[in-house]
Parts: sequence; structure tokens; C-alpha cells
Amino acid sequence: MPYRHENDDSIEEETNRVMLLGVGLLAALVLAFPLYRLVEPSNRDQARELNLASLEEQGSSLFQLNCSACHGLNGEGGIGPALNSQQFLQASTTAQTELLISVGVPGTQMSAYSLDHGGPLTSEQIRSLALFIRSWEDDAPDVPDWRTPQGS
Repeated sequence: MPYRHENDDSIEEETNRVMLLGVGLLAALVLAFPLYRLVEPSNRDQARELNLASLEEQGSSLFQLNCSACHGLNGEGGIGPALNSQQFLQASTTAQTELLISVGVPGTQMSAYSLDHGGPLTSEQIRSLALFIRSWEDDAPDVPDWRTPQGS
């Protein structure tokens, strides 16, 4: 014998109200998504710029602690080459600078600074150092003999 139930109009009205609310919320989400898509790229660009600024600031501290003894307080050179020079900054990319910091330069006093190669710095710290060095590019002086140590 099949189960029979009585129609309860109040339950049916409540169910219809909840379903209508669900359709309204779904419509609101469908309309909100394109607005989000319009705003999100600028938010990401802003976050990227803030992240790069933060890395560059960290790179400044790391440079003073790890690099300034050989390359000078402002990258002008010392027993190591001048990094704050038009010639160096135009000749190397950020990736090349990161690689030089990571693995060092064979046959010189520039040792590897990457944890992967026995150095003290993480890859993010190396990236921040490279970004800090790149920040000199706009105001870098002309130093044709940038490779020549200043002490010789």
C-alpha cells in the first residue's frame, strides 16, 4: 500500500520561499563574478608591487650584512667588482644576478651564497638581493672599469 500524505500549504510556501531565496543568491553570485574579474587584476598588480618592494627592502639589509664588505656599502666596488654601475646592470639580467649570488664565481673570492650550494641564504633571500641590486639601475653611475677591484 503506497504512502499517502496530506498537502500542507505552509510547508510548501516555506519551501518555495527558500528556493526563491536560493535563486536570488545564485543570481547575485552570477552578477558579482564579472565585477570581481574586473577588479582582481589590479589587486594582484598592487600585491605584486608591494611584494617586490618588501623583497627589495629585505635585500637592502641582506646586502649590508653579506655583500658590502667586498662590494662597498652602496655597491660601488671594493675588493669585489662594482655592482652599482651602468655597465654591470646593463650586462646582466635579474636571473643572471641571482645565479651569480647563488653559485658564486669560480676562481674568485665570490663564494656561493645559496643554501643548495653550501651558503647561508634561501632562494627568496637571493631574489631579494638581486632585486635590490637591480633597484640601482635608474641612477647607476658610469663605471667602465667596474670589474677592476677598487683596492688594486
